[in-house]
Amino acid sequence: MPLNVNQREIQQFSQLELLASQVVEGFITGLHKSPFHGFSVEFAEHRLYNKGEPTKHIDWKLFGRTDKLFVKRYEEETNLRCQLVIDDSSSMYFPVPDGKSKTPNKITFSIYCAAALMLLLKKQRDAVGLSIFGDTVEVNTAAKSSSLHHKLLMTELEKRLEQLPQQTQRKTMAVEALHEIAESIHKRSLVMIFSDMFDSRTNPEDLFSALQHLKHNKHEVILFHVVDKRMEMDFEFENRPYRFVDMETGEELKLNPSEVKGNYVKAIQDFKTNLKLHCGQYRIDYVEADINEGFEQVLLPYLLKRTRMK
Repeated sequence: MPLNVNQREIQQFSQLELLASQVVEGFITGLHKSPFHGFSVEFAEHRLYNKGEPTKHIDWKLFGRTDKLFVKRYEEETNLRCQLVIDDSSSMYFPVPDGKSKTPNKITFSIYCAAALMLLLKKQRDAVGLSIFGDTVEVNTAAKSSSLHHKLLMTELEKRLEQLPQQTQRKTMAVEALHEIAESIHKRSLVMIFSDMFDSRTNPEDLFSALQHLKHNKHEVILFHVVDKRMEMDFEFENRPYRFVDMETGEELKLNPSEVKGNYVKAIQDFKTNLKLHCGQYRIDYVEADINEGFEQVLLPYLLKRTRMK
C-alpha cells in the first residue's frame, strides 16, 4: 500500500517505521470495513458517553456529524502504559533466511509487530517501554510517550534486524528475564510478550511461574506465542533425511522426519495445551502468532485488550 507522504517526510523515517506505517494503515482500513467501523476514531480520541454522566465534556461537533454522543477524553483518562517484551534468543531466529522465502522468521515477525504497535501507541499518546531478553535482559526501558523515546525504541528494534545472520547459540533464560522485567514494571501496564516460550534449561513450571509474576501490580498481559506453525507445530517436512541443528546449543541430529513426527507433534501439542491452560489460570491472554499469517492476529487482540482496560 503506498504511503501518503512526500519525499521530505520519507527521509525522516527509517525503513522499519515506513513498514510499520503501512501495516497500521492497512489494519485501520480493514477495521473500517469490519464490524469495528469507526472504532479507530473512538479509541484514539473519544469514548462513548455513559448515561448519567455530566454533559459538559460532550463533543457536540462530533455529535452533529455522527448522531452519537462522545465524551472528550483528557490525557490522564486516556494514557495507557504498555511494555513490549521481545525474546531475542537464538531459537527466535528460526527459520534461517534462505533468500527465497518471503515469510519472516520469528524475531523479524516480532520486531515488525512491535514497531506497528509502537506506532499505534504513539498515535494514541500512550506510553510505551521496551524489554528485550535472550540469555540476559539486554534492553529494559521505562514506558514513556515522547517522540524522542519512540525514536530510541525504534532504533533498538532496527539493531536486531541488522544482526539477523549472526544470532546463533545464544540460549534462552526466559525465567530469570521475565522475573527481572516483572520487578521493573511498577505502574499498572499492558504487558505484551513476543516469545516462542522455549527455555534452554528449565522445567515448564518455572516458566509458568515467571509468567504469573507478570500479573504483579494488576498488569494486563498478552502472550503472543510466536511460532512457525507449519514447521514447529505440525512438523511438515518432506519424507527425506534432514540434518536438524539446535540453534541454541549447536547440537546436530540426522534423521527422517517421519520417524519422529508422531511423538514430536504430541509433545509440542502437550506443551502448548499446558501453556494455554496456565495462561487461562493466570488470566493472561494467549494468542498463537503464526509467522505465516498476517499482523492482524497481533494488532486486533491488542486493540480489544486496550478497550477493556479503560
